[in-house]
Amino acid sequence: MHLRSIAYTGLEPGPKLIVTGAVHGNETCGTRGIERVLGEIDSGALKIARGHVTFVPITNPLAYAKNDRVGDRNLNRNLAPRKEPKDFEDHVANWLCPLLAQHEVLLDLHSTRAKAEAFAMLGPEDNTGGLQPFKHSAKERAMARHLGVKRFVDGWLETYATGVARRVREGSGSELNRSSIYGVGTTEYMRSVGGYAVTLECGQHEDPSSVDVAYRAIHNVLAFLGISDETKPAPVGKYEALHLHEVFDRNHADDSFARAWSSFDPFTKGELIGTRHDGTKIVAPHDGWIMFPDHKAVPGNEWFYLAEPLVGV
Repeated sequence: MHLRSIAYTGLEPGPKLIVTGAVHGNETCGTRGIERVLGEIDSGALKIARGHVTFVPITNPLAYAKNDRVGDRNLNRNLAPRKEPKDFEDHVANWLCPLLAQHEVLLDLHSTRAKAEAFAMLGPEDNTGGLQPFKHSAKERAMARHLGVKRFVDGWLETYATGVARRVREGSGSELNRSSIYGVGTTEYMRSVGGYAVTLECGQHEDPSSVDVAYRAIHNVLAFLGISDETKPAPVGKYEALHLHEVFDRNHADDSFARAWSSFDPFTKGELIGTRHDGTKIVAPHDGWIMFPDHKAVPGNEWFYLAEPLVGV
């Protein structure tokens, strides 16, 4: 099993972009979208005029071969080079992390289990804090507004850090999700080495339209960055923006949801979200939205997230 990237360099100077697909092996819309774009470049229908672009159609080939989210583990958590790789994803990280560091911008293409409108995951505002210092928020959010989607979510890493601190304090979870870098995936790593990045959730795994979302987003980013000579896309006007702020773990197999929640389902303050196995009720602390509810979550792992309005993208 091997790791593969395809790179093109224009004749004029410009940004260095990397586009990744199948970080999770059953999320293949990015792979298919990249393949369509590669065909256009190789046929001459799409010109790489300036800068540099690298495509990684299948980032995790073991997970892809299994048609599963993971190979040995989730590549998009605890992403960092390893001096002594122990699992397949560690070997991928030792190749992928240096590759990311050679670029300035990342577009990471994913999909979701539940049928949902495409949305983009964003990084933090500019800051000099210890968790995720960043200085390219304006560039990142400008790129996101040109992807062709109208939903945006931020707050990922800070929410993860809060969850890690709680697990350490309570002695719950596992060695993996108590790690200080548990929330670090492709985009977080890209920001940590000086770049900026957007995760695009293109739609439901098996929905053919998710491939179209990925394909369009690649074209839009190439044009927005000036790597191609295609017309720069217009920014999205009206949009919905959410901020993740709290993660709840499933503590027991009998923890249950009050109903079949899906990402972006709204709730009102005081509404019942779920019940713990001991009868403890989990009620909404405010009006907001539920994100990433996992009805099959293994005890000790993330069960769902709460989100509130985000002002400005």
